[in-house]
Amino acid sequence: MPQVLERAEGCWAWVVLLASLVTQGLTLGFPTCTGIFFTELQHEFQASNSETSWFPSILTAMLHAGGLGMCFSFQSSITVLGFYFHHHRALANALASVGVSLGITLWPLLSRYLLEDLGWRGTFLVFGGVFLHCCVCGAILRPVATSMAPETTEAPPPPSKTPAPGCLAACGRAIQRHLAFDILRHNAGYRVYTLGVMWMILGFPLPHVFLVPYAMWHGVDEHRAALLISIIGFSNIFLRPMAGLVAGRRDFAGHRKYLFSLAALLNGLTNLVCAASADFRVLVGYCLLYSVSMSGIGALIFQVLMDIVPMDRFSSALGLFTVLESVSVLISPPLAGLLLDTTDNNFSYVFYMSSFFLISAALFMGGSFCALQKKERPGMQAEAEGAITEVPSEQGLMVEDSRGAKKHLYTEVMYVTSI
Repeated sequence: MPQVLERAEGCWAWVVLLASLVTQGLTLGFPTCTGIFFTELQHEFQASNSETSWFPSILTAMLHAGGLGMCFSFQSSITVLGFYFHHHRALANALASVGVSLGITLWPLLSRYLLEDLGWRGTFLVFGGVFLHCCVCGAILRPVATSMAPETTEAPPPPSKTPAPGCLAACGRAIQRHLAFDILRHNAGYRVYTLGVMWMILGFPLPHVFLVPYAMWHGVDEHRAALLISIIGFSNIFLRPMAGLVAGRRDFAGHRKYLFSLAALLNGLTNLVCAASADFRVLVGYCLLYSVSMSGIGALIFQVLMDIVPMDRFSSALGLFTVLESVSVLISPPLAGLLLDTTDNNFSYVFYMSSFFLISAALFMGGSFCALQKKERPGMQAEAEGAITEVPSEQGLMVEDSRGAKKHLYTEVMYVTSI
């Protein structure tokens, strides 16, 4: 029985948006609460900062690289959301990313509450049950009718007498088909954006992992320290839709990649405030400033990718993008933990390190996008000039009189313009 396709921009699109919001809150919002367990795991296993940092880094890296089930959940919800929304795609991405803000707000509070009563093992068991709600969200993601031509299915080739290729060659062809290595080679904007985000991610997750231990190390109460992460998440609930409304304006349609670079730059500069003082009031102000720049990054990171690559290749481009991103996620927290071990738990160096990667990545992306735009501008102008051609052709209305002679009543000059 054929399955009915849902209509893009229809009523069901908003249900899919809600499912994507919940999915991102359960998956992408979860790693921000791992800092709550940092000190507990360190004492439980008598581990150093560098060794304990592997816990959040492996979790977040596998989330982006394709493991733990969470990767399949959030990637599919983001991809389907791009097909359901066209005119309001920037706003839809921003509203869906509010789920991350809700996760950042609720996960630390839930973690602290469960940790006191059940311990970290019992807390993780409860988390496993919570993540089962991703199955409900996945059931909502119905197929959507698109304007793209359906893929043609070719008949299987006749059996060949030559021996079949090995497993390694078959895996290589499958990777080439499903991951966007051709886009990485030929699309300079995708290449710049992927490399820039990889460099940025080396510093971006560090405050989420080390802010709570940093505050507790300087005498802040455990509950107030956990509240800092919730402040960031609660602020993003309101700031991300505002960032989506701004980015969705037609005036900013061609400048979203520069807005993303600016948000990364501000995020790096904000971390210098946290490194200056560990007073609780200063940390609250830091969280509010950090939320402004983080909302821009969260609302634009996938929208910019949709602007750079065509939507029919977005799923492949997103897969390669997150796989490469996971390498940075895996390296970043242990590198910061090693820095802590060598500096006698001086957390200020962690925030300096985060600022360095964010600021340098922002300058790289902004400068590279400007250079690419200047390089493409002469070619676009020449193409536009060559595309507009005027071809005059005379057409006349011919009639016959009573004697059969043809008369040319008038002449019409028509210009055929091809754009």
